[in-house]
Amino acid sequence: MNKIRVGVFPAAGLGTRFLPATKAQPKEMLPLVDRPLIQYVVEEARDAGLARIVIVTGRGKNAIEDHFDTSFELEKMLEEKGKNGLLEQVREVAEIMPVSYVRQKQALGLGHAVLQAKDLVGNEPFAVLLGDDIVDAEEPCIGQMMRLYERRGNPVIALQEVPRAETRQYGIVAGERVEERVVKITDMVEKPAPEKAPSNLAIIGRYLLPPEIFTILEETKPEVGGEIQLTSALKTLLSRRPIDGYLFEGRRYDAGDKLGFLKATVEFALKRKDLGGPFREYLKGLKL
Repeated sequence: MNKIRVGVFPAAGLGTRFLPATKAQPKEMLPLVDRPLIQYVVEEARDAGLARIVIVTGRGKNAIEDHFDTSFELEKMLEEKGKNGLLEQVREVAEIMPVSYVRQKQALGLGHAVLQAKDLVGNEPFAVLLGDDIVDAEEPCIGQMMRLYERRGNPVIALQEVPRAETRQYGIVAGERVEERVVKITDMVEKPAPEKAPSNLAIIGRYLLPPEIFTILEETKPEVGGEIQLTSALKTLLSRRPIDGYLFEGRRYDAGDKLGFLKATVEFALKRKDLGGPFREYLKGLKL
């Protein structure tokens, strides 16, 4: 069994839920306090021990590449002005971990985005991390999943219990609990109505997948709008081998949703040593 070394970050979406803010900037670069969303997820990959990442970008996403690149002019200016703290932060971003990029020329679904990384991933298992899902956990969410993969050897999908009324917003799995946090998945349904959902276990944006998923994606027929859905490919994979669902430890924020983004901003700010105290006092003073 090969160790998971590579993380794939699909980041070519149009970010329509945040228009007009995302008209001229990538959704992934929206700041959560003072770091862009995608940086939180890249740091999760680094902290979990991944060796390199592949970011799938698209038109208008150059800011992502610039963010993880070296900025000589900015570093020189900060150094000359003696702003060593900021200089260190800027350099740390460029040195988080090795990054490769590949373009998705058309936004044709999550499955299509993952497929674009085929040549850069190669013939080895890999992780997929979605920037919409920010997980605040003591142990990185993808790292928890990697431990399960190393122990059981099956592909792993992150799961979260959601209210029945919200099942139509997620891919939902059917399965049986085989351990405290482990579900043996038997079926997947994309965005079912509450009365038709097989459970309340929702698929969250973290996956550990075998390289054969690329061949399956190539053979998966496009659905409405010409999109290739990752869930459809996962159902095919499930017919060939077991897939584990993992109920991760930690708090997940849906940063692709305006309300979820605001919740994350408030709670991450409150945890900051430099901001938490004054911000908490400000919130207490609001007349709500």
